[in-house]
Amino acid sequence: MLTIRLQRTGTKNRPAFRIVLAQAQRAASKKFLEVLGHYNPRNKELGIRNKERLEYWLSKHIQLSPTVHNLFVDKQFIPDKKIKAWRPKKKQVAVPAEIAPAPAAETKVDT
Repeated sequence: MLTIRLQRTGTKNRPAFRIVLAQAQRAASKKFLEVLGHYNPRNKELGIRNKERLEYWLSKHIQLSPTVHNLFVDKQFIPDKKIKAWRPKKKQVAVPAEIAPAPAAETKVDT
């Protein structure tokens, strides 16, 4: 399955992203099929390299990553609502030994 997603470029503390068409199963930093544009989060600049190619892939109903979807909604490339792009991490609460439930005692039944 193909997807349009961001691929990080740039240096440490200066992120920049390519908007690429890639296989969904591949790692984000590996091989891609086509570069569709770029995004600079520092100045919120979104550049599309070839708008006709982007419209072609969107007409083929290629899946967008949530972040790319929200970028395209902001820049009005697609008429849609934003979607939730991240999930908060689950907090792991450590349970003290005094409060932890004791293991259930096995009962013997005489027969």
